[in-house]
Amino acid sequence: MNYRFIIQYDGTRYDGWQRQKTTANTIQGKLEAVLSKMVGEPVEIKGAGRTDAGVHAKGQVANAHLPEGRTSVEIRNYMNQYLPEDICVMEVSEVSERFHSRLNAGEKIYQYRISTNMVKNVFEHKYIYDLNCSLDVKKMKEAAEYLSGEHDFQSFCAKKMKKSTVRRLSEIRLEQMPGELKITYRGNGFLYHMVRIMTGTLIEIGLHERIPQDMEKIIRAKERARAGAVAPAKGLTLLEIRY
Repeated sequence: MNYRFIIQYDGTRYDGWQRQKTTANTIQGKLEAVLSKMVGEPVEIKGAGRTDAGVHAKGQVANAHLPEGRTSVEIRNYMNQYLPEDICVMEVSEVSERFHSRLNAGEKIYQYRISTNMVKNVFEHKYIYDLNCSLDVKKMKEAAEYLSGEHDFQSFCAKKMKKSTVRRLSEIRLEQMPGELKITYRGNGFLYHMVRIMTGTLIEIGLHERIPQDMEKIIRAKERARAGAVAPAKGLTLLEIRY
């Protein structure tokens, strides 16, 4: 039976989503360990988004094939009983055998939070980048317009890709509020560190280290060295996967 999972996690102390040979400290690894214990055989769980080390999720989606015999509620409750307190399975549901959390995903929504307050927020420090200075949000919005639509985002990828680096961004929304800036990205897929590099580049524009028109040149160059720094992982959260 194929099951779909909606998962939340605080990524602060984990080495990312994806299972690794060198460490068991990954989200996928923790989930698989609990599921394998539950059914008494190895289980592979596939995630829709391979979040980096330190990145969080409010709506990660995954799927796994499990033997019959337990209800969706029983599976959820068992997992939450044995998972660490910073990982939670919000929902479990039966889906068709053909459902694949990553391959069937239509859109992914990420949000990056930046503190522009001169005084850090002690209770939010794990989930927000403490830039602690003001930004020219008007210029950042102007630059973000160049990123919208379908482009080759090779300049915003932190590793060489054998496959296509063309992606489509449906929306980039900047929301300014007292002491904080939220940047929400909605697209059909994201490359390795893509959101964090786009954010780092937008921050440099907001600090007047670049001009908005530079964004068009960066996209056209298709060279990682032309884009900005990688923004810290802790400010990024995977909000939702749409199908």
